[in-house]
Amino acid sequence: MDIAAAAVVVLVVGALTSTYVGTRSGRDHVFSEIADLHVATLASSSPVDVISSDRHTVKPWFQGKIPFAFDLPELPNSEFSLLGGRMTYLDQTPGAHLIYDVRKHHISVFVFQERSLPASLDNNSLSPKKLSFNMETWSQGGLRYFVIGDASVADINSLAKLFKTSAS
Repeated sequence: MDIAAAAVVVLVVGALTSTYVGTRSGRDHVFSEIADLHVATLASSSPVDVISSDRHTVKPWFQGKIPFAFDLPELPNSEFSLLGGRMTYLDQTPGAHLIYDVRKHHISVFVFQERSLPASLDNNSLSPKKLSFNMETWSQGGLRYFVIGDASVADINSLAKLFKTSAS
């Protein structure tokens, strides 16, 4: 019986470890892809498809291009300025990519349907330390938001807070 119990313990530990590693590598993959999308956009000669600082121009541009709607924050007394947006894909999942400026830094905001993403991401999932960007991610109203850039952690958090407030 001791051998059978030991075998069960080994199988359970193996299954849990496999699930944990698979989930972690899935999260790492998503964070890596988000960073790649951010860098590719910054390197592009046309980083946005809709050029406007007016959220009432940018938000409607996405209608019919992505299968969900989202809110953009008002920015009247903030240091952030909206440059525009474009469609993007994360593992064949369509989403919105918005570009903001703050003190000569570009910040990307990605919005995807939570249920369509390839990995399970909880609200405590922060970007791996190996990325050279600051990132915040959260889920709200069935959507997954990613705010990423080389701006300070305070700037990333401030823009994330503006989005969290506008979506509630």
